[in-house]
Amino acid sequence: MRKTFRGVLAGAVLIGTVGATGGAVGTATAAEPIPAIPGASAIPAGEAAAVDIKDRILAIPGMSLIEEKPYAGYRYFVLNYTQPIDHRHPERGTFQQRLSLLHKDVNRPTVFYTGGYGLTTNPGRSEPTALVDGNQVSLEYRYFTPSRPAPADWSKLNIKQAADDQHRIFTALKAIYAKKWLSTGGSKGGMTATYYERFHPRDMDGVVAYVAPNDVRNDEDSAYDRFFRTVSTKECRDRLSNLQREALVRRGPLLAKAKALAAKNGSTFKTIGSVEKGFENTVLDFVWGFWQYSSEKECGDVPVAKTATDDQIFNYLDAKSGFSSSSDQDLSGYTPYYFQAGTQLGAPQYKYPHLKGLMKWGPEYFQSRVYVPRDIPMKWDGGAAMRDVDRWVRSDARQMMFVYGQNDPWGSERFAPAGGARNDNHVYTVPGANHGARISGLPADQQAAAVAQVLKWAGVASTAVQSDPAKAKRLTAYDAKLDKAEVNREQALRP
Repeated sequence: MRKTFRGVLAGAVLIGTVGATGGAVGTATAAEPIPAIPGASAIPAGEAAAVDIKDRILAIPGMSLIEEKPYAGYRYFVLNYTQPIDHRHPERGTFQQRLSLLHKDVNRPTVFYTGGYGLTTNPGRSEPTALVDGNQVSLEYRYFTPSRPAPADWSKLNIKQAADDQHRIFTALKAIYAKKWLSTGGSKGGMTATYYERFHPRDMDGVVAYVAPNDVRNDEDSAYDRFFRTVSTKECRDRLSNLQREALVRRGPLLAKAKALAAKNGSTFKTIGSVEKGFENTVLDFVWGFWQYSSEKECGDVPVAKTATDDQIFNYLDAKSGFSSSSDQDLSGYTPYYFQAGTQLGAPQYKYPHLKGLMKWGPEYFQSRVYVPRDIPMKWDGGAAMRDVDRWVRSDARQMMFVYGQNDPWGSERFAPAGGARNDNHVYTVPGANHGARISGLPADQQAAAVAQVLKWAGVASTAVQSDPAKAKRLTAYDAKLDKAEVNREQALRP
């Protein structure tokens, strides 16, 4: 049960390859009544035109403003919301959870984006948000700083508590944003959107989950072995495996470079155990990291193991895996992920037959527990949480779309939603895509069908699109700032 170093785009991708236009909408329209917010004073409908959207948001009990940032065509707010540490016992304390709101218009649909990690405080737009020309609520996952109780009771970090966080925020905002809602997220964010749907299936009108792993059997990971035996061409696979092996053959000089880099950066390795263990961990994750973020087109750029210099090997592995990724400084920001991987989510473990005799610790050493400080207690739930979600998705899921990349190792174990027209579920595989797979990368006919489905769920599909899905197109233009995917590459190997 290797609980790896891999992560779902480090929670930092705003699933976006399409952009937005639109005029600024800062206040409610005169004709629009303002729904009462639970626990707040109702605003008379006749006064709607005079009420600024910020005031309406801040009228929600427990909501407070961190900052507002200007962006043409939108209002963008970074907020705090008071959440119970334990939703089952709200009287036992609260914490402040960060979220952001990209406000377009209360008469547009709203997309609930979950990255599954920390929150970027710059305006950004997910692909579904751009497709439907909607509002976007983005949530920081509980226990990622600063959205962490102090002191932290780590037993309250689980998928049910996180889903309940989302449910409370949706319930509060639905009174203002009364149109259709979709949820979305990539990798761990896609997992998060799926778990939310499992526990609160009546909240959302549709789900678009990107590259979401489904490690339903944590002790059976042969799907990953098959992936690495068959992905791309034999020439490319051999080139990567040979370089990985050569890095361990040249452990001495390459480790010296890793130590020098650590000294230069002031990196320490107390959590994982030593810089030597961190070095081996990075080498073991190199091939995974290549396929997670690179493509077949880059195979020719991989250094030839036997003729490459030490510098060429070290620099290439550092670029793809990151020798600082196992340092205390890098790991500390992802403690909540590794905690969940070792208690509920599970993580891949696969075989390295070409490295036999060269590993000092081996993959069995690098389990999730290794990446979490020892003063945080962890207990594996036996796989109960993931089995429950998998059963629900297979039998009860409705209006869910899963998008995977053909050459993404994380897609080796996938969700398989209930079939049939009544369930209205869809699974797409983007040809040649990695962990950044998007609807926009699908073949034209599949892309149109997927876009039409998203527009339908959001309640913004035109009559023409409803009659002929092939006519479906996104409702916004590309915006270079809003739609730029932000990827944290410091640790290349997290979902």
